[in-house]
Amino acid sequence: MAKILVAFFSRNDENYVGYNKKFIEVGHTEVAANKIRELVDANLFKITMKKPYSEKYDVCMAESRADLDADARPELVSMPVSIDRYDTIILAYPNYWGTMPMAVFTFLEAFDFSGKTILPLCTNEGSDMGKSEEHIKKLCPGAKLGTGLPLCGSGVEASKPFIENWLRENGVI
Repeated sequence: MAKILVAFFSRNDENYVGYNKKFIEVGHTEVAANKIRELVDANLFKITMKKPYSEKYDVCMAESRADLDADARPELVSMPVSIDRYDTIILAYPNYWGTMPMAVFTFLEAFDFSGKTILPLCTNEGSDMGKSEEHIKKLCPGAKLGTGLPLCGSGVEASKPFIENWLRENGVI
């Protein structure tokens, strides 16, 4: 039985790839989550909003900014029944406005992470982890926060060695 949960928020549709907008079939963060799953025995959970953001990048960014400004907690399609059986939660998300998408806040506030290790992975196009690690610490005060991994979204296809090294450094493999 897997003791690791990879909980991730990812968005396909129009995204930045390098310096250009491009429609992608699988979001960068989901690609990273699948690479983690290839390396460790883990269960995957996709954090999915009931009312997803627009497929158009600029509209999505405006919608996500409005949610951030309102400190919104978007409703999710589903949630795990429990996270009790997991020791480690790998939390993967894109950088939206210098932090995590607000749907990730919804997910984190639904559970008690006391005694668990959270390993954050943030896909981005140059904005690194932003303040997401600070926000995770605040939302999950009883958890141990491992070293985060910022990944360039447009380079995620070649990220497996970086992910493997990060998992090793955090004692997962």
